[in-house]
Amino acid sequence: MFEMKGKLMKTISDVSALFPTEGSVPERHALTAPLHQQSYLVKGEIRSWSGPAQDVLSPICFRQGNELKQASIGSYPLMGEAEAMDALAAAAKAFDKGRGDWPTMTVADRIACVEKFAFRMLEKRDAVVRLLMWEIGKTLKDAEKEFDRTVEYIRDSVEALKDIDRASSRFVIEQGIIAQIRRAPLGVVLCMGPFNYPLNETFTTLIPALMMGNTVIFKPPKLGVLLHEPLLEAFRDSFPPGVVNTIYGEGQKVISPVMASGGVDVLAFIGSCRVANALKKQHPRPNRLKCILGLEAKNAGIVLEDSDLDLAVKECVTGALSYNGQRCTALKMLFIHEDVIDDLMSRLVTAVGRLKCGMPWEADVNLTPLPEPGKPGKLAELVEDAVRLGGRVVNEGGGLHAGTFYYPAVVCPVEPASRLYCEEQFGPVVAVRPFRDVAEPIRYVEESRYGQQVSIFGRDPERIAALVDPLVNQVCRVNINSQCQRGPDVFPFTGRKDSAEATLSVSDALRVFAIRTLVAAKADGANKELLSRITRERKSRFISTDFLF
Repeated sequence: MFEMKGKLMKTISDVSALFPTEGSVPERHALTAPLHQQSYLVKGEIRSWSGPAQDVLSPICFRQGNELKQASIGSYPLMGEAEAMDALAAAAKAFDKGRGDWPTMTVADRIACVEKFAFRMLEKRDAVVRLLMWEIGKTLKDAEKEFDRTVEYIRDSVEALKDIDRASSRFVIEQGIIAQIRRAPLGVVLCMGPFNYPLNETFTTLIPALMMGNTVIFKPPKLGVLLHEPLLEAFRDSFPPGVVNTIYGEGQKVISPVMASGGVDVLAFIGSCRVANALKKQHPRPNRLKCILGLEAKNAGIVLEDSDLDLAVKECVTGALSYNGQRCTALKMLFIHEDVIDDLMSRLVTAVGRLKCGMPWEADVNLTPLPEPGKPGKLAELVEDAVRLGGRVVNEGGGLHAGTFYYPAVVCPVEPASRLYCEEQFGPVVAVRPFRDVAEPIRYVEESRYGQQVSIFGRDPERIAALVDPLVNQVCRVNINSQCQRGPDVFPFTGRKDSAEATLSVSDALRVFAIRTLVAAKADGANKELLSRITRERKSRFISTDFLF
């Protein structure tokens, strides 16, 4: 089933040997020079920054004798409160309490701006893909997929907005009242995305926020900053001044004053609960603040005794270790029935051993260096805690790490008292617990702080149905015989408990960044004539029966 693509890591030296020497990177994938970003976008101007900067170290290390040294790939501005408040003022002025050019623009004209941006974005594909590899260690294949998927998301959003507008391009008459109901923007949006999908997941909030007429302050994640620099000109040239503004720096210095000002109407944030809660508390008018949040998850996989084991292993390995397990949708806790635990674990360990380790540009590579500072050490602590409480690393070389690379550890059994049982590892650690009674994994999902997704593997329709019915009231997606995942992007993407707030998908995202607003009048002859003249003579952008094709 699995093609052998790599070799087992048996020693730390094997792990260290994965890294290249400085001159051995293929020319087509190398960074020709560090990118020292000295520009930012505000008020429709790309301004030059001459203040302090943050060095950017790649997860890719270079071998220098017996040592590994992270590659220095550039720097980005470390702004302060003054620059952050300037960006807020620019966004507020562009919105102008709903009177600005952007929020009052026709849907067709806003779509034209977004389509222009998508066209300009395509010109920067190679630069963005290369930076995705070097900044966050994403494989070439996955980096290309992230870019292309983002462009496709923009195009799908355009079509979805056309559908929404078509449904709103008519009047409704009820109980003697004539009305037109449309969606109106909310105001200034603070948009902050995650490091693991710094382009795609950021744009799944930024683009719909813009399309619905909001203005945006955009702060890239700490990891995955430079890859947005090639797109600054496209933002500037595609949108009116002040509609998109960028800020960079430490959250306490640039985000805290913006939130504390009360000038932000919408917080679009994908990251941790801790940071999201802190941000919300800083806003002085919480009832005014709308939050769109994508947070943590500890998605479980439940493998029943009648499962197709080949399929279960394939989906569980991909689900647990795709992009090194650095996905909120990753399978982070596997429950395997005792009747098949030995057989499945043998297959699972073999499958993990066949994954290719290496650098992002290498063909068929599966596992790459980790971008988060100190992450291998943190994963080692989780595994050590699990082993101390009765677990065992069951795969050869599991947990070996050198520099920024951590070789996957398959740990079984993971005891409920261990941190690994309940904490999100967000890395290449496969946590496994045998079960006899299916009530145990059900209870795990019920008692978890998180409620994003779950995967069930089995063949008996009656048993699968009996699991689905309670689980759909605990999580927001139940996957049958497949890994947890976000796509397709037209499907709802959300979570319960501490996993999310609001729903994202192509159409849902457009709706959450707007509010239903209506114009209403008594359906008498004078009002009918008045509304007829407004629409016929195109006096209003809101009161309109124009139909988008």
